[in-house]
Amino acid sequence: MQIDAHQHFWDPRRGDYDWMPRDNPILYRAYAPPDLAPHLNAHGIGASVLVQAAATIYETEYMLGLADATPTVAGVVGWIDFEKPDDLRHLRRLAGHPKFLGVRPMIQDIADDDWMLREDVQWGFQAVCDLDLTFDALGFPRHLANFHTILTRYPTMRVVVDHCMKPQIRDHSDESFAFWADGMTKIAEDTDAFCKFSALVTEANPNWTADDLRPYAAHVLEVFGPERIMWGSDWPVCRLAATYDQWRSAALDLTSHLDEAAEAAIFGGTAKAFYRLDV
Repeated sequence: MQIDAHQHFWDPRRGDYDWMPRDNPILYRAYAPPDLAPHLNAHGIGASVLVQAAATIYETEYMLGLADATPTVAGVVGWIDFEKPDDLRHLRRLAGHPKFLGVRPMIQDIADDDWMLREDVQWGFQAVCDLDLTFDALGFPRHLANFHTILTRYPTMRVVVDHCMKPQIRDHSDESFAFWADGMTKIAEDTDAFCKFSALVTEANPNWTADDLRPYAAHVLEVFGPERIMWGSDWPVCRLAATYDQWRSAALDLTSHLDEAAEAAIFGGTAKAFYRLDV
């Protein structure tokens, strides 16, 4: 089973995608399961993980409804408000849904880089552990040290680093690469976190090539290993920089030196194991 470990559906008319620019014709439109289906079919991908894109519980409910009606959606990564301890009741309720996998606070969009270290949000991390849910770590390289602190503080939390922590490929320098690589190495070595091999194209220049992405992919492969790496399209966000086919082709190129077992893990097996998908 090949799996797309990270994709989105949304409809801007719902009104809670605060980050989405209204003047962007690629993003500011509805995306639904029939839009993704041809891409999955073209690449023999049998299942996907649907990930939150709005900081509301209402969107999580919306996604679970889509998942109930869409056999290819194997699971949903949702959202709760870590700043509202009362949301624990929602998390417990959501955890009872067979396709609810875990949560993703939109940390990359929070102005305070130290937000995750605040005492008043720690209950959320503990609740993810207690309910045996997953945590998608969404941030930028500047968040790596704080994520390392949180991940080592909660060693039983099942964590996946989204989008390789978004290295700034378009502004590549030896210093920026070393900073990102060191932070990723520490997380890989000191925690049991997994990593999503996704979104590299949207962090690169518009005229990117696979070779631009190769040093970043190689480092992630080296420190995490295929058994802790899962490929995701980040569709439709990836459309800002590439078609589904182009990113899939680049990802296959960047992993073409691996053996069959390693490729099988990256393009399906790791996601199935990490998210405990019933596929």
